Amino acid sequence: MLIKKEKKGSITIYYVDKDLTDEKAISLKNKKVNPNSITLVIKEDADVYDHTSGELLAKFRKNKLKPENVKEFYENVIKFAERETSNRGSASGSKSKNVKNNPKIMTNIFGYFDYLSPSQKFALKKKGITLPLTIRETRFNMDYPENYQKTIPLIQEIDEQYAKLVPKKYGLQKKKAKQTPFRIADTCFTTVTTNVNFQTTIHKDVGDDPQGFGNLSVIEYGKYTGGETCFPQYGIGFDVRTGDVLFMNVHEWHGNLPIHKEDEEARRLSIVCYLRLRIWEKTKGKTRKFMVKHNQTLKNIRVKNKK
Repeated sequence: MLIKKEKKGSITIYYVDKDLTDEKAISLKNKKVNPNSITLVIKEDADVYDHTSGELLAKFRKNKLKPENVKEFYENVIKFAERETSNRGSASGSKSKNVKNNPKIMTNIFGYFDYLSPSQKFALKKKGITLPLTIRETRFNMDYPENYQKTIPLIQEIDEQYAKLVPKKYGLQKKKAKQTPFRIADTCFTTVTTNVNFQTTIHKDVGDDPQGFGNLSVIEYGKYTGGETCFPQYGIGFDVRTGDVLFMNVHEWHGNLPIHKEDEEARRLSIVCYLRLRIWEKTKGKTRKFMVKHNQTLKNIRVKNKK
């Protein structure tokens, strides 16, 4: 609920309190956001604070990403981003422990990940190879290296906005990122998750750097309404559109409203950049030479396995 609102230059400052206690909010987990519970949707540059604790909940800025970088990112990732998977069980609302029973959704990752794929495990076992760690390049990096390189300018822009808007959190995350070569260019991110037309259920992020801050960018194709990113425990949401950046505390309950397509081909591509904690824990202090050799081993078994 909104407690207080004030203006500081071009930025609107919101102070909000929780509509539900933390105990009651647990019941929201894996449920879809109820539109009636969102009483405030923010559409302008804003800083949002928890009125009781004084902690920053989110910073939202409009039109901060360069159109040419947005276009380049979209054109080079969209085909990969539209691949369907069933790996996001809880975020898709599935209660099944069997991944095969989860709904098919368009959510994918690129950059680096902290678990080997089943096919990689099989190929390594078949060849009798034991790796010193289970970190890997994602399929997008390996199969489409030129496309991957063209996504980096937008990721670097998001990194720059992060440093500018949430400097303390950024500093803590960047310190970790500098300790591992398994990161995206010179940013503080190891991994990117993309979602296409995916209404996530209410959840808290896990696996990311707990000292850092989450972020969200969106690229629109065609026309749609909805999709607002919400903090249902607070009753607020953010209408994130092309070129906008939202930095938020992803360790609070969040999810997004349903997407209503006005055009049949409408796409809402959401982009989340983050540092996976296990990657840092397992690779801090490793050299770039080590990373290149490790990545090449995984590439080699994949090529041989394809033949």
